[in-house]
Amino acid sequence: MAKVKKAFFCTHCGHQHAQWQGQCSSCKSWNTLQEEVLDNPKTPAWQSEKTAPVKASPVRIQDVAIDAIQRLFSGDTELDRVLGGGIVPGAIMLVGGEPGIGKSTLLLQVALSLKGKVVYVSGEESEQQIKLRSARVNEESSECYLLAETHTQSLLHHLGKLQPALVVIDSIQTLHSDVIDSTAGSVSQIRACTAELIQFAKNTQTPVFLVGHITKDGAIAGPKVLEHMVDTVLHFEGDRNHVYRILRAHKNRFGTTAELGIYTMAQEGLLPVANPSALLISSESAGLSGHAIGTTVEGIRPMLIEAQALVSSAVYGTPQRSSTGFDNKRLNMLLAVLEKRAGFQLGSKDVFLNLAGGIRLDDPGLDLAVMVAILSSSLDVAIPKGYTFAAEVGLSGELRNVPKMEQRMQEATKLGFERMVVAQKVTTAPKGLELIRLATIQEVVAHLF
Repeated sequence: MAKVKKAFFCTHCGHQHAQWQGQCSSCKSWNTLQEEVLDNPKTPAWQSEKTAPVKASPVRIQDVAIDAIQRLFSGDTELDRVLGGGIVPGAIMLVGGEPGIGKSTLLLQVALSLKGKVVYVSGEESEQQIKLRSARVNEESSECYLLAETHTQSLLHHLGKLQPALVVIDSIQTLHSDVIDSTAGSVSQIRACTAELIQFAKNTQTPVFLVGHITKDGAIAGPKVLEHMVDTVLHFEGDRNHVYRILRAHKNRFGTTAELGIYTMAQEGLLPVANPSALLISSESAGLSGHAIGTTVEGIRPMLIEAQALVSSAVYGTPQRSSTGFDNKRLNMLLAVLEKRAGFQLGSKDVFLNLAGGIRLDDPGLDLAVMVAILSSSLDVAIPKGYTFAAEVGLSGELRNVPKMEQRMQEATKLGFERMVVAQKVTTAPKGLELIRLATIQEVVAHLF
């Protein structure tokens, strides 16, 4: 009997080691090595004589035609926007997110609404359970096939017979291949199963969605090389206490990563939000201190969002600095600017900041809105109605212009705002919107308070 060959793989970067060691020599991560059985000589399904692809030959880049490539429209406007205009044939798309956030629901809705034959492969649920979920989202399709299978070779056999237009794998951590002797979910299994699915997708021009679990740190479970192998990495974010769900592209070979998809969780499933600004701004906050409306742009989508701040005396000794949806380090920087340039003593105060709706943003154009909300709460003076803010604040307290001002101003005008506080370099404004051009944060304080 032949001796079983084993090796140690890094769960972070996938690097192979001959023996165990505390630190990975490739990515320098500690305690990430996992023992696994090396590949056995079994032949993968896609390398058999019947399914073996035709060997490729070199082609000049000028002779490659791309006009014939047509993107598939999923029927979900938000998903198509994040993907860059639709699903590219032969693309491998990885969708990650916390448990219960709505990954399976989103992809099931896509499978039911897509025009064409779709195979939904589930290694975690039975056909009956998926049927119950499809009944809840109130969608039916005669071209959607359910397959409860975790064996990669059997899966590829069924896909070869059906020849679908789209494949959904839920999830990649449940698949196992005959090529690897280790258990499902291990580093080598995930890598081998993904490689076989990539081979299938590229040979047949069939797009494949992969659902990936995440760790407690928010990263995709499994080897980091998995994110490098796929074409697109999508992250589904949101707070369970809020109805909004955010879809972001962390990697996209066929489009931008700046787009943002917003959904609302309802009884009938995930519903796309066409106008998030109207939902993220509460009319009940008018006349209350600590509220300011800022403008932001994610990709090509402008949004207005409400910044909520609370400033109170520290009663537990060390002042607290807490933010939800906003970078905490940037919050500390803005507080330092307020103290140094505007003369507000906030060193002994607790400061709490929240961006309404559970959305996390890193747009510097929200700096002024955040600072105004903090000042409003500290002075207990409400911001006059009809004001919105769009400017970056520098370390000297100066207001800087931000990109895509035209889209920001048009969105503010559409929602009925009459005045926008901006930097001095902003010149033109749409009809019905008054621009208040200020140079420093001191001028902002003098104008509003």
